[in-house]
Amino acid sequence: MYKTLRKSRSPKTTGSALAAVLLTGSVLSGCASGTATGTPGQPEQLELRYQGGANAVNLAELAEDLGYFGKVKLKWVGNTISGPQDIQSAATDQTDFGGAFSGAIAKLIDAGAPVRAVVNYYGSDDKTFLGFYTRQDSPIRTARDLIGRKVGVNTVGANLEAVLDTWLKQQGLSDAEIKQVQLVVIPPVNAEQALRNGQLDVAALQGILQDHAVAGGGVRSLFSDVEAFGPYNGGSYVLRKDFIKKNPETTKTFVSAVARAIEWERTTPREEVVARFTKIIQSRGRNEDTSTLKYWKSVAITHGGLITDKDYTLWTPWLRQQGFIKGDTLDPAKIYTNEFNPYRDGATPAAGK
Repeated sequence: MYKTLRKSRSPKTTGSALAAVLLTGSVLSGCASGTATGTPGQPEQLELRYQGGANAVNLAELAEDLGYFGKVKLKWVGNTISGPQDIQSAATDQTDFGGAFSGAIAKLIDAGAPVRAVVNYYGSDDKTFLGFYTRQDSPIRTARDLIGRKVGVNTVGANLEAVLDTWLKQQGLSDAEIKQVQLVVIPPVNAEQALRNGQLDVAALQGILQDHAVAGGGVRSLFSDVEAFGPYNGGSYVLRKDFIKKNPETTKTFVSAVARAIEWERTTPREEVVARFTKIIQSRGRNEDTSTLKYWKSVAITHGGLITDKDYTLWTPWLRQQGFIKGDTLDPAKIYTNEFNPYRDGATPAAGK
């Protein structure tokens, strides 16, 4: 029913396929959506295409609802369950922005994708983290117990796989043993039930899906990313380089709006945040479920979504070992910029800006 994968892809083939996708996207994509104003200091593009997530509110959607985008409007074109797919959509001009795990972004840029990370949008802390869960009666207790077992993740080559592999390495498993841990690609909303039904031995759960599973009982934590690495920024939104060059004011508006939405979540009482998310989901009329919003805990991102070198270098050993990057090191300067973030250098945006 679900696809089981483990290290079967060739880095060279993956890079070639990506290059073809990027070329196809640049040829087939139409003109950017929205209308350029041509007025200094005003957004050049007034509509931003994006992919959302079912039963959830992302930072861009929150920022729009809070009025931080001003004249710029979001255009929802569908949902995604995969960060790598989301940023490839942005890279090929199917959307205007997308978000993914920092390691996936580094991999995409190393393969030649013309994108730049501009603001963090998710992370892990003591309240909000990536957890790997097994059934309460499972014999799995240690990393070595995972050899030959099935672990459910939302996609391969992204945050969950990086966390799992890095933890297994920390726990002393060899590369050959790690390859025997089977990754099963499964939509996040189905992971809990697949675990309970015995289709998975371990399920990677995060956010409200994790809390929903824990609240239902019968599952226990094997380990979490915060236990393994401490709090960290997990992923960024990316924009195409040509978009940034053509639309610097729109870029500034986008990054500033997301950064301010992060600070709104960080400083607003939890009950008010949940109420706002509920209102947003109910108002967009997509027949979604808001019951899991009650499990929201924190935005889990550092001040204003500012990006640091560590957000990317943390994953260099894993990326190198998997063959996802060509060299031994990453150059973060080629991956991200804080140029458009109003919180850089300790600055605080004025009200309404």
